[in-house]
Amino acid sequence: MIIDRLIEAIGALGNPTVAGLDTRIEHLPESFQKRWDIGTAAGAAQAISAFNRSLIDALIDIVPCIKIQAACYELYAEAGLSALRDTAGYARSRGMLVIADVKRGDIGSTSAAYSAAWIGRCGGQPVFDADFVTVNPYLGADGIAPFLEDCRRYDKGIFILVKTSNPSSSELQDLRLADGRAVYEAVADRVAVWGEGLTGSHGYSAAGAVVGATHPEQGAALRRRMPGIFFLLPGYGAQGATGADIVRMFDRERGGAIVNASRSLLTAWRKRGTDDFASAARDEAISMREDIMGALGRVRYH
Repeated sequence: MIIDRLIEAIGALGNPTVAGLDTRIEHLPESFQKRWDIGTAAGAAQAISAFNRSLIDALIDIVPCIKIQAACYELYAEAGLSALRDTAGYARSRGMLVIADVKRGDIGSTSAAYSAAWIGRCGGQPVFDADFVTVNPYLGADGIAPFLEDCRRYDKGIFILVKTSNPSSSELQDLRLADGRAVYEAVADRVAVWGEGLTGSHGYSAAGAVVGATHPEQGAALRRRMPGIFFLLPGYGAQGATGADIVRMFDRERGGAIVNASRSLLTAWRKRGTDDFASAARDEAISMREDIMGALGRVRYH
């Protein structure tokens, strides 16, 4: 199953991290931008695609997976979506897994169309063909069901929003229900149910959860609450989370989660004062791996 492939890829590289290619034109050094006509959608998209390919080449032996934020590509219309498809295809050709960060979710028939586009088939052919997508559960089970069906049919996976990393997530997600649970806890309980029947050989479901690395205490409680659910942990790096913040979101075998960093990798060249963005991103990815693995190595369970 796809979740087993992700877990095994993490194990092969000894690195539970995902590189977020949420690439915007301003993330590219000016010297690199000048190779294309970035004043046009087509030129900007071509520049972003080339930038992404260079990052993938630099990270291939360090990071097992990329995450592509679709909104950054939708900005450039058809050319942007072509760049997204090119980035995903190139990563997969190099052996990386691909998470499409699309956060889709709607009534059943519309969710079926979203799912077909990103992890399913249209006219018998894949469209974007991601390995995993992020899904918004706000509309309930009928918005999730088409994604679950395509996971079964095409060996794909999803990450369902549970407790997100943004500061204002508490405005809705932390509200208390009549039974005493927070909204995000109620969603977590539903995710555990939705994930049944998609469990792989390593004990985790292909229906995982998005849990913000910026919420260490809530994330640790969710790990205990959702033992068979794999976590995608955004919020590392630019949003402030560190390896020490996220260790309790992993299981006792130091597995069960993958950590995303986007801006800290994409713009590492600025911090290092160089236009060699690929080498800077590689160094940053190594530092991220060492921080997380070091923190995991220090944690003690009782």
